[in-house]
Amino acid sequence: LPLTLLKAAKDHELLIELKNGETYNGKLVECDAWMNITLAEVICTSRDGEKFWKIAECYIRGSNIKYLCVPEQVLEKVPDEPVQPERTEHGGRGGRGGRGGGRGGR
Repeated sequence: LPLTLLKAAKDHELLIELKNGETYNGKLVECDAWMNITLAEVICTSRDGEKFWKIAECYIRGSNIKYLCVPEQVLEKVPDEPVQPERTEHGGRGGRGGRGGGRGGR
């Protein structure tokens, strides 16, 4: 759902807080599968809230994002995704068992 939500938010205002405490308010121009985001008409606020910068366009790396605030009207535009059946405990890849048993070199 997050990427579907971001794609629906294109051309809408977003608030993004980074892990370092800075916030960015701007219009979503583009996003990719790694949640890297390009914003336009941006107001950047320092972590202490004392300094502000107006930026024409900026690129934010997805791994630096702490959270996003999306307008309510965007939530209504998001298409429903089909529900995936849950995996059982046994079977499929991953989980416990299988090759390698853990516990170091025993």
